[in-house]
Amino acid sequence: MKIIDLRARTVAIPLDSQLRHNTGVHPGYFLRTILELITDEGIVGLGEVGGGDQRGAFEKIKPRIIGMDPFHLELIKLKVLRSIYYLSNARIYAAIEMACMDIQGKVLNRPLCDLIGGKVRDAVPMIGYLFWRYDRPQGGDDTCAEDVAAHCRELHETLGIKAMKLKAGVMPPDEEARALELIRKDLGESFGLRIDPNGTWSVATAARIGRRLEPLNIEYFEDPAWGLEGNAAVRKQIRIPIATNMYPNKFDDLGPAIRLGAVDIILTDIHYWEGPRGVKDLCAVCETFNLGVAMHSGAEFGIELAAMIHTASTIPRMTFAGDAHYHYLQDDIIVGGKMKYVDGAIAVPKGPGLGVQLDEEKMAKYARYYAEKGDYYARFHQDPRRPEWFPVVGGT
Repeated sequence: MKIIDLRARTVAIPLDSQLRHNTGVHPGYFLRTILELITDEGIVGLGEVGGGDQRGAFEKIKPRIIGMDPFHLELIKLKVLRSIYYLSNARIYAAIEMACMDIQGKVLNRPLCDLIGGKVRDAVPMIGYLFWRYDRPQGGDDTCAEDVAAHCRELHETLGIKAMKLKAGVMPPDEEARALELIRKDLGESFGLRIDPNGTWSVATAARIGRRLEPLNIEYFEDPAWGLEGNAAVRKQIRIPIATNMYPNKFDDLGPAIRLGAVDIILTDIHYWEGPRGVKDLCAVCETFNLGVAMHSGAEFGIELAAMIHTASTIPRMTFAGDAHYHYLQDDIIVGGKMKYVDGAIAVPKGPGLGVQLDEEKMAKYARYYAEKGDYYARFHQDPRRPEWFPVVGGT
């Protein structure tokens, strides 16, 4: 078997609101590039990647993988990820690995999870990911902690979620801390709380807010300050586990992070950590050093979400509910529409490989939508209400 063609299409799906974060705004839609690898036996493997329109990147990589066996992932990784540093892109490789493993599963008639050890759970719990929103479905914007707490209550009641994370670094830090205090009071001691300013706060602010949050017994404080040194400095001053999806988010920085004592919990990400197999490698290191494991969300659609859930289902020590932006999407590009939350969890997809198929009608619809809206990554997530604004790391 060999790969004979690669097809990449960029699509965008509308959201139910605009989502603010510390470097700008997701302007009412997410966009992803969808990959199809076609074999000489007619089997098609699906992959997905974010970060803007990635069609050009796949075209550059295409000559390196045409003619290769989709079971030979170590060799594909060497050719795609290791050979030339200025073409090296873990996100692009991860999408290719995802598609190759989808092919493998279809050939073997086994789900992707069976290719990486087999599932230890049938469904993966998900959080309610909270953002400060513009243009909410009910109208208006989120302006105070009460708005965030009300949204959390809504997700708890409609999706069954039992944990949340606030994307912080947007409003004054004390107002963001107050949102967690309100949620703890409303939903009780067993409800999971997390906060993530994405490294934008100064060490002093992060330590002060961390001390304020200590009585809430939150699950973790994610990327409270910038870099390995920033996280390590905050970790020394507070009694809350420090988590990260930024420092480290690649194997090159994993050793230094452990030596510095920068983190307690690492969020896995299929793209940062080089595909499902890379995530399993990461988890082996985490187990060696007794680090916790959680799961990061990158604003994925159903193809990548399927890969994430398959992977998470095989990790015994992943005891935290996974991140997911998924509840903000108005639709999906997979047959059958959006995956369903049941009691706050999403079931591992059934069927061979990823267990999902592309809905070509939806693909055409959302390719047109992308052509209309454009690549907001090229506009640096500009805030439409504050077009001249820019983030200042450590300025809070």
